[in-house]
Amino acid sequence: MRMRKKKHAGERLLACSELLIPLSPHELDYRQAEFNPCYLDFLSVFGNENPVQLEIGCGKGQFIARLAADNPDINYIAIEVCDDVAVLAAEGVKELGLKNVRFMVMPAEYLLKYFPENSVDRIYLNFSCPFPKLKYAKHRLTAPKFLYMYRKILKGDREIHQKTDNMHFFEFSIENFTEFGFTLQNVSLDLHNSGFEGNIMTEYEKRFTDLNQPIYRLEAVNRK
Repeated sequence: MRMRKKKHAGERLLACSELLIPLSPHELDYRQAEFNPCYLDFLSVFGNENPVQLEIGCGKGQFIARLAADNPDINYIAIEVCDDVAVLAAEGVKELGLKNVRFMVMPAEYLLKYFPENSVDRIYLNFSCPFPKLKYAKHRLTAPKFLYMYRKILKGDREIHQKTDNMHFFEFSIENFTEFGFTLQNVSLDLHNSGFEGNIMTEYEKRFTDLNQPIYRLEAVNRK
């Protein structure tokens, strides 16, 4: 379901400019991005050298805001491709006064332009679009082109945490993570009945749980 255009989204994002990481012009072919890097200086961005974790597809920001509030000694970068969605997340973080969250409004294809190798401590993929039609499988955030990027920017033995309500997407993810040499752990086919502790629900997760749909979760460890 497409989100309606937010009124004055550009102006509202500008009002949250202190939370936005400025972007360089993007190449038309994302495959060239890693060869024209504009690496982030995390010390300049956050003013400290705390570990950096990344959420790709932050939606309205409920998850990242709660995570950041619970972990003030970790820095978080939330990526969202749609400015009409990102503005809601940024406004929520600004209202809470959180200092350890920044946003990048861009497609995930350009990760390697901004993130150096071995620079990220964890990646979160929460309820990413499953692109159910096979011809669009390359756009899934656990497709090989994305796993290639994650492996480069993640530090060794660090994790990707994925949650989804889509069984077929979950199976697709497991297959690709395994083929790329990630080690899987804490795999759950029904998260909310698994006894797993410390879960932070997203807005989508609440909706699916209210409908009694199982939530699938895994952790993929980057073995370099």
